[in-house]
Amino acid sequence: MKLPIILTLGLAVVAAAPSTFAEEESMSFFVTSVGSGKGGDLGGLEGADAHCTTLAEAAGVKGKTWKAYLSTQEEGKRGVSARDRIGEGPWHNAKGVEIAANLDQLHLMPNIVKSTALDEKGELVNGRGDKPNKHDILTGSMSDGTAFFPNVKEDRTCSNWTSSDEGSASLGHHDRHGGGNTSWNAAHNSRGCSQDALKKTGGAGLFMCFATK
Repeated sequence: MKLPIILTLGLAVVAAAPSTFAEEESMSFFVTSVGSGKGGDLGGLEGADAHCTTLAEAAGVKGKTWKAYLSTQEEGKRGVSARDRIGEGPWHNAKGVEIAANLDQLHLMPNIVKSTALDEKGELVNGRGDKPNKHDILTGSMSDGTAFFPNVKEDRTCSNWTSSDEGSASLGHHDRHGGGNTSWNAAHNSRGCSQDALKKTGGAGLFMCFATK
């Protein structure tokens, strides 16, 4: 017996709805579509985390705890490490694509390239060859996701994400291109911490956000 056309279409819509909902709910990683607008001054770690939450909730993903992938520096000891802030994984982008299953994979063989390092709306972030280039991502971290050792006296975190002028930040390339360096989290340092300085090195003050659970 054939089902009426209207009923058949209705079943198709119901069947399709959970897939879209599941993709939205699975998002646990994104590159911020915009930065603070004040260069490396993100309002510290707390301000950066709040920015992640605001963007995620505006995109329709609520009820998650978001942390910015950022490290800090402290005199005489190691600061907070980005890898210790973001949970255990797994993490998926806004399209439901897995970025990494756990911390080891994230720092050794992550699925982070231009086509997967999407913003919270599921859109591509400008990379090398695009105008303007925005592939420099603030991290303040070494390649294993840890904070710099105390013997590194130079600023690598824009004064722990409170400076929009002096200092410098460790940057990654979300598109894994540029200057022969394919690191997503420790490609090079910025020329300064102002918005203009970040633009000159190919960035816009963007950073990455991860849901801890």
